[in-house]
Amino acid sequence: MDKLSRFGVSIGRDLLDRFDALIAERGYASRSEAFRDLIRGSLVEDEWRKGSEVAGAITLVYDHHKKDLVTHLTDLQHDAHDLVVSTQHIHLDHDHCLEIIAVRGHAVEVRRLADALRSVKGVLQVAVNMASTGQKLG
Repeated sequence: MDKLSRFGVSIGRDLLDRFDALIAERGYASRSEAFRDLIRGSLVEDEWRKGSEVAGAITLVYDHHKKDLVTHLTDLQHDAHDLVVSTQHIHLDHDHCLEIIAVRGHAVEVRRLADALRSVKGVLQVAVNMASTGQKLG
């Protein structure tokens, strides 16, 4: 682990009170741990914004009764085989499925795949969960 550094932060009382309430709600052990988590989150967003190599999950909900939908989704994933690490298929009810696609690659390509999946008729929702490969977070 890196050597720890201490630094001071000036913050308004109202903002600090709200932050302390958030810390308690989320169960952080300390303000320091909450700050580290916020910093890591900002670094992950920066990796995605700059197009770095990233990891994450594309989650989609769709109506599997739509003609050729499943075939189209599968074809898109096979076309992006260099990005797709794994998929998980979940039956939500008789008509709807949830698919979680674990991805790793350049952020621009991951977003392009998510957009292609989003545009398929019968796909009801697509969400991209941004994560990091962890290599730059230390």
